[in-house]
Amino acid sequence: MDGTLVDTEPYWMQCEREMAEKYGGTWTEEDSLNLVGNDLLDSGRYIREHMGIDLEPAEIVEELLDAVIEHIRREVPWRPGARELLADLNAAGVPCALVTMSYLRFVEPMLDALPPDTFATVVTGDAVERGKPYPDPYLKAARLLGLDPGSCLAIEDSDVGARSAEAAGCTVLCVPNHVPIPEGPGRLFADSLQGLTAANLPVRG
Repeated sequence: MDGTLVDTEPYWMQCEREMAEKYGGTWTEEDSLNLVGNDLLDSGRYIREHMGIDLEPAEIVEELLDAVIEHIRREVPWRPGARELLADLNAAGVPCALVTMSYLRFVEPMLDALPPDTFATVVTGDAVERGKPYPDPYLKAARLLGLDPGSCLAIEDSDVGARSAEAAGCTVLCVPNHVPIPEGPGRLFADSLQGLTAANLPVRG
């Protein structure tokens, strides 16, 4: 979701800077970029260590979620082509799963802005024991869709997410946004979601 369908990373980065100012910590843009695609609790542990603040990782996550959700409720920052691709996939009868390391309460404002049948299932970071880059989120999504992961195409904007999908056995279409994604066996690349449809999505092999 983050960075692929909606460009919430600037919201996260702003809220992280504000947290550092609030608690007298230190934070850099490089720190923010290091968190892109990560499991939220892993991010909370990174922030506690690198920001140097005396909060538990779960407390950090919850406070950041509250702040970023406020931004999203004011405006959902859609990535170019995202809603159009989802609508076309839905019209073509292609079942879609949303696989994100954000928590459900963070995802809900975006889901509220889409037709209710856009996603056949949603897997959030608080619904799996191990988040990205482990395969668990994508394995769960494929299972809920009733599909073999090898028949699924994952669209990702980070190397962390791409590794998660690859480990699950999915083909991965990489659409880099804020961070570069290295090339790898079986990784496909697109510059944008604009112009992509159910008929022309690239597939491996």
